[in-house]
Amino acid sequence: MHGTADGFSYGLVTPLVAYLMACLGGALGLRCTTRAMRVARSWRPGWLALGSAAIGSGIWTMHFVAMTGFTVAGAPIHYDRPMTYASLGVAVVMVGVGIFIVGYRGAAGTALFTGGTITGLGIASMHYLGMAGMRFDGKFEYNTLTVGVSVAVAMAAATAALWAAGQVRGFLWSVGASLVMGLAVTGMHYTGMAALSVHLHATGSPSAGDSPTDLLAPMLIGPLAFLCLAGVVVLFDPLMATGRPGRGPAEHRPGVPAHPHPVARARLRTRRRTAPHEHRTPQNR
Repeated sequence: MHGTADGFSYGLVTPLVAYLMACLGGALGLRCTTRAMRVARSWRPGWLALGSAAIGSGIWTMHFVAMTGFTVAGAPIHYDRPMTYASLGVAVVMVGVGIFIVGYRGAAGTALFTGGTITGLGIASMHYLGMAGMRFDGKFEYNTLTVGVSVAVAMAAATAALWAAGQVRGFLWSVGASLVMGLAVTGMHYTGMAALSVHLHATGSPSAGDSPTDLLAPMLIGPLAFLCLAGVVVLFDPLMATGRPGRGPAEHRPGVPAHPHPVARARLRTRRRTAPHEHRTPQNR
């Protein structure tokens, strides 16, 4: 039996809040990724990990905020808790792989394509794994072509966002990139939902799992608390706000090499011997 699904039970409230969550996670993640590209290698893993967790938490929160407005007529929806939280882990890990590739290899060429592809697949995997964790008296079926479009949207959005993170152009540039990323991720979500059709069982047996109300509090409190903490870290880093470049990696800092060429070493010794005589004044001679 065909079921009637409604993704906007609360009107535009859930799409707008979901979009803001995607923008918040994207803004923090992209700023952390930008910062990671401009610090010494010893600090880079920490910034990249923070950015990965911020983007993963943002898109996961976006998805389930949007899903609070999703209902199926005549079929109460419940959620499988382990699979629901596994989707968060998939999002953070796969987004992290893509971000680390770009963070160490640069936001261009093959590294950008590979990182964007993996990050986009992580976003799509989170969405469809979260959908698989839904329990109700029926089943979901998907239109393959529309699913492919949603995955392509996720990959394109992730690639564009990572490219923007590699452009050191200040705070406003990253804000604009995060707004575009939030729009693309939210668009991917609703494109995936457009591929969905619901078929109800005739048995009428109750579904197992947690209700949306039972999952809502921990679902929002945990990721939102982390995003607020990440926001504090970003806020109190002055270089993140001003967009000025920080100190480069130690291996690329300008200065005298530790083992200069013999000719350069001889010139340096000659310069040191003659420097005191060059700066003497007639009164001191």
